[in-house]
Amino acid sequence: MTKKPAGGAGAGSGAAAALGYRPNEMARGLRLGRGTGLVGLVVTHLANPFSSRLALGVDSVLVGDGLKTVIGNTGQDPHAERELVADLVARRVDGIIAVPADADQRHLAAAAAGRAPVVLASRPPVGFAADCVLVDDFGGARAATARLLDRGHRRVGFLGSPPAVHTGTERLRVYAAALAGRDLAVDARLIRQGQTEPHEATHAATELLALPDAPTALFCSNNRNTIGAFRAIRAHRASGGAEVALAGFDDFELADALGLPLMLVAYDSDELGRVAGRLLADRVRAGLRGAPVGEDPVPSRQVVVPTSLVEYGN
Repeated sequence: MTKKPAGGAGAGSGAAAALGYRPNEMARGLRLGRGTGLVGLVVTHLANPFSSRLALGVDSVLVGDGLKTVIGNTGQDPHAERELVADLVARRVDGIIAVPADADQRHLAAAAAGRAPVVLASRPPVGFAADCVLVDDFGGARAATARLLDRGHRRVGFLGSPPAVHTGTERLRVYAAALAGRDLAVDARLIRQGQTEPHEATHAATELLALPDAPTALFCSNNRNTIGAFRAIRAHRASGGAEVALAGFDDFELADALGLPLMLVAYDSDELGRVAGRLLADRVRAGLRGAPVGEDPVPSRQVVVPTSLVEYGN
């Protein structure tokens, strides 16, 4: 006759609790045919406030579906992004939300074709169909450039992210189109691309302001470039230089306290994340209903978050 352990049925659980044991819910979920409950969020720059607000928006939605967000930073490095996505897929995350580093998205296409649905944020898919949520780059860049031109500026410099970054390239395209619409030629000497950190943008803006025929205004494609350009303009003014107007994409905290006139293209980064989270949650639910691998149970969707023009210090 088999004897029961002393202490009854609860003894085992009591011992487990005393040892600090926690069941592996991921392994349990996989055994039961469920997902891991984890979603990968791939961003290009954790130091950028855009990334943190995006993450907060994503998490606020996914938590309601019992999903937890795992954040990975690529540092704008396509190779690091490919390795990160491969690792997330190997860990069997239930889905991936990504801000792609460049236009080569084959690794994301491969993930989407497998068991991990993919949603892109701030950049559109290239070479495959996927849900995406974008900022109104066209409307925002056109409004800011037009406002500078309306105020009489005819030499407007441009500071942007690397050419491989969709948002920077799109905003440069719109900037050039706005100049052409006023019969103004684009002067390549007034364009600087490739800056990812404020100190790089400060150096680039300082070069522009030192030109013999320097720009009277600068338009920046993101907040990192705007912050760097602000520092260059402040130093330029302190040394007796002429007034230089500054406009940029992305609002940021304390922009209203900088003490110089500043025009910003603003949008709700949290909403960008919330929309991305909802799009992915729909995909995860569809997958958990047993949709065949490789089939698209929900047609690909694209959502555009609107922008507005705000001015500080005027």
